[in-house]
Amino acid sequence: MKFSKWSQLVLVSLIGLSVATLLTSCAIVTIDYVFVANSAGTGGAGQIQTFDADSETGALRSGAPTVPSGGTTPVSVVASADYANLYVVNQASNNVVHFAIAGNGVLTQKDVLTTSATPVAVAVNTAGTYLYVVSGPNPSLLTEYSLSSGTIGSATAEIALALPAFAADTIVPTAVNVTANNGAVYVSAYDQSAYNPGGTTTSTANPGWVFGYSVGSGGALTTASGSPYKAGVKPSALISDPTNRFLYVTDFASNQLIGYTIQSGSVLNFLINGPFKTGNEPNSLTIDPRGKYMYVSNGLDSTVSAYVIDLSTGTPSGAVNVTGSQLNSTDTTPVSVIVDPALGRFVYTANQIGDTVSGFRLDPNTGALTTTQATPYPVGAAPSALAAVPHGNHSLQTVSP
Repeated sequence: MKFSKWSQLVLVSLIGLSVATLLTSCAIVTIDYVFVANSAGTGGAGQIQTFDADSETGALRSGAPTVPSGGTTPVSVVASADYANLYVVNQASNNVVHFAIAGNGVLTQKDVLTTSATPVAVAVNTAGTYLYVVSGPNPSLLTEYSLSSGTIGSATAEIALALPAFAADTIVPTAVNVTANNGAVYVSAYDQSAYNPGGTTTSTANPGWVFGYSVGSGGALTTASGSPYKAGVKPSALISDPTNRFLYVTDFASNQLIGYTIQSGSVLNFLINGPFKTGNEPNSLTIDPRGKYMYVSNGLDSTVSAYVIDLSTGTPSGAVNVTGSQLNSTDTTPVSVIVDPALGRFVYTANQIGDTVSGFRLDPNTGALTTTQATPYPVGAAPSALAAVPHGNHSLQTVSP
């Protein structure tokens, strides 16, 4: 049977349209760029790998080229609230490196901040005006640096972390957090003179603490009344909720989650029904963009604990589960956990011993987790920290007080 030229043209057009439709329906759409800090560079130098997260499945695939972290032993990364800048703490080389984030996820190194003491963790306020770095021990410091279009400026405030009644004790900082309204900064730390497994202790002080500060005009830091606050035995990570009303701290040594209400003047009060059980050796935590769910990585168990947050009281309930337990299996030794910022639908952990990233799909109605396609995803050696930024046009998830 012969076709006229017009019939042939119509047939070719229909075939082309069908193929295009098929390709479109199967296309992988990137919803987030996920940045993974590891020590896979030459001689153990730090690297930042970039992965694209699929909007439908949460699966990760290699994205923009891997870049050097600008030092050795990266331990902490944070993205600015406008998702244009990434800051990386390189512990062994005593520096914090600033990268610009392009629209396609490419990282370009900008400036480098060299610290006088060993840096531990970093946070940036949502206004993009101040960067907070904790370092130590010997000395243990909270240092605030000015930011201008992402560039790190001079130190605007510096506070020594010490216990008023035990000024000579060795304080070991572990994490730093700034509230979403930019009004308060908190630092978790433990007293090595009182908690030193396998060594000697020389102090009767409480081992774990949270130091609290109000942020005033020009970035002035004022110690909150009653600070520092007791925080178990070995606080390892902390986070405040999106409404600036609650603060949560993981206690690595006691396998628990400690909750506080944030009062006027940045004062902390314990949640009356805490602390709350976690898995073994909790070391990182995150809250979804809506402030409804919290996830804690448990290093010894290689699991993630999932919680529903009561938005009125701040109480985290461990009722979320996928297999009759609140624990969700990761690869070996998760040390960092994040929720994707674009949709708030995926959870990722950096698994330090497994040399992988584990992925989970977050049920927005219950907070329950199920593993993503093809998880875990191989990454460079000893991944230590994660950060993510949205990509594409979408509505970011938010929570109202």
